[in-house]
Amino acid sequence: MNKKRPVNLDISTIKLPITAYVSILHRISGVFLFAGMAVLLWLLDASLASEESFAAMKESLNDPVYKFVLWGVLSVLAYHTVAGVRHLTMDGGVGETLKGGQLGARLVVLLAIVLIVIAGVWIW
Repeated sequence: MNKKRPVNLDISTIKLPITAYVSILHRISGVFLFAGMAVLLWLLDASLASEESFAAMKESLNDPVYKFVLWGVLSVLAYHTVAGVRHLTMDGGVGETLKGGQLGARLVVLLAIVLIVIAGVWIW
């Protein structure tokens, strides 16, 4: 093994392509989506306990903190869905070239931003 080859261990200096960022964010969004679904299931359970708890939950959803959490979960869901469709499309053999992968990654970012903005407008 060549001991004189350069070794770059500083992750902040590595320039990753957009396809790598989209793929990494897809994995991260999956983790946040898992946690977000737990929050949504807790809200659903709390709302189904009784009529009073449903009214209380409905009232609490006017709180900006609850709206922000809901928007965050919907944002993660939107990104994860769009990126997942990209991965499934690439598994089908579409967009496997370098240019196709870069175009697909840019489309994921663009569509996710549009869906996140729409979710924000819908919630607020």
